Amino acid sequence: MSDKAPAWLKPATDFGPLLVFFATYFKFGFLPATAAIMVATLLALAVSWLVVRRVPLMPVITAVILGIFGGLTLWSGNETFLKMKPTIVMALFSVILLGGLALGRPLLKPLMDAVWGMDEAGWRKLTLRYALFFAAVAVVNEAVWRTQSTDFWVTFKVFGIMGLTLVFVMTQLPLMQRHALPESDPGNKRPGAETDRSAQQ
Repeated sequence: MSDKAPAWLKPATDFGPLLVFFATYFKFGFLPATAAIMVATLLALAVSWLVVRRVPLMPVITAVILGIFGGLTLWSGNETFLKMKPTIVMALFSVILLGGLALGRPLLKPLMDAVWGMDEAGWRKLTLRYALFFAAVAVVNEAVWRTQSTDFWVTFKVFGIMGLTLVFVMTQLPLMQRHALPESDPGNKRPGAETDRSAQQ
């Protein structure tokens, strides 16, 4: 089986569980939606494994945290656990990236270098920006779920975080172009490089 992922795989596995959560919530309520996103996330990981025989690390971490907080939500009936999950995930990613920088290892490089090569200064800057972005999203999620209705938070979780992430990724393109290595030019990509939308979840 080919190691190259088809173009549909990442959008389907990234956004599919979120859309399942959104649709189930507004049809059946919070607890059924929690169970639905947990099942959909496991199915997304299984599909990724079946198609390319590997599962990226970040989705696995996210799935584990979802399992913990989603399980607590179902067990206790308390929505707060699942609402805190994006905060925990984003804060964890931020800490991991900042810790890597402190050790002199921009951790986005091994994740994205096969797609877009940059010099070391570029990887350090991009990693720092992602770390700060994840920290900011964690803070925003906390503010939203603590001050807004559950309907608003569900919409923010599914579409707000997605929109913020897409805008952030687009704003990083000038930095990536400035620090790109010659072989990373869009017209001269490395053989076998996979397309990828972002470094996130």
